[in-house]
Amino acid sequence: MAFLGTLCLILVLTTLAGNFANRLGVPAVIGELLIGIVIGPAMLNWVQLNSLVNLFADIGVVVLMFLGGLESNLQLLMKYLRPAIVVATSGVIFPVLLMGAVSWWWGFTPIEALFIGVIFSATSVSISVAVLKEFHALQTREGATILGAAVADDIIGVILLSLMISLLASQGIETAGSHPALGWVLAEQVAFFGGTYLLVKWIAPYLMHLSERLVMASSVTIMSMVICLGMAWLADIVGLSGAIGAFFAGIAVANTPYRETLADHVEPLGNAVFIPVFFVSVGLNMTLAHLGENLWLIVILTVLACLTKLVGCGLGARICGFNLTSSTVIGTGMIARGEMGLITAQIGHQAGLMSNASYSAMILVIILATVLAPLFLKPALKQLLPAKKAVA
Repeated sequence: MAFLGTLCLILVLTTLAGNFANRLGVPAVIGELLIGIVIGPAMLNWVQLNSLVNLFADIGVVVLMFLGGLESNLQLLMKYLRPAIVVATSGVIFPVLLMGAVSWWWGFTPIEALFIGVIFSATSVSISVAVLKEFHALQTREGATILGAAVADDIIGVILLSLMISLLASQGIETAGSHPALGWVLAEQVAFFGGTYLLVKWIAPYLMHLSERLVMASSVTIMSMVICLGMAWLADIVGLSGAIGAFFAGIAVANTPYRETLADHVEPLGNAVFIPVFFVSVGLNMTLAHLGENLWLIVILTVLACLTKLVGCGLGARICGFNLTSSTVIGTGMIARGEMGLITAQIGHQAGLMSNASYSAMILVIILATVLAPLFLKPALKQLLPAKKAVA
């Protein structure tokens, strides 16, 4: 029952923080992230990241990405598939090479430095989706490219993580848990995306039509959540982020006549409980342990974490023909790090590649990059959207 009090505290504080953030012209998610830092282990230590908070946070990111898919345009995503792949690839190469090189220069071994580069190669688009939704920019070509690049980025991240685990094994280093061979992982993911095509084309429309015929209150909304949670679960099984599965579930349901109804029903549910807990949980990950001894490493890696995605993904967008303003939006939209980075850092820590101090530093850099991302994305969108209206 203590969790109910914790949940109540989180909802009250995130509502107030979101209100103040909006009044100051800052994205509401920044206020929610900062609440997690203030009430978590980093400062007041009122709330810890326990299993129940984690569970609600996991549901929150799934619902958020489902809503992102629900508001996305499938035709636009397919149109910008090539730029998305180029942006994702360029946005992985830059952090792996530059952050890996700086870490090696700092004193880490070559394999440790490469591992740090891999940690920061992944993007968590959930934060960017919240800001894009706030600015009604999901159905722009920039929004479509960011979403598509995030999917490709997640796949590349899984491949890099699998290769690193294989490299560790070849060096005689044990990693936590059992990890399937890279070929099997890729085969599972190909099967997942094949199933996604079937879901969008036939399965989701049939299930949604069937749900309408059920004599049950909110049957259409319930069926959409079954599809959302089922896809998130399957994505997790094949080694992808559950958020990616939820995103494709949203796209599948959006291609049915129930899109508007579901947006009205699911969004209040997510924003009322689960999504605020997700943003708070990001802040709860932060601790100030070992801050003093790694302060300059944290500062340098945070700057590089932002710049390598901004420049790498922005350059990829420029190569594909986007102008400077659009490229800046795409670059800033890819800065936030998340689940894959945290997982990779944890594996490195458990394998003995990083000390407790270095592990804490990496987690802090991931959190800082995630907090800073919306601060860069909002002004970029403000510059982009008036120009689009002027052209229209």
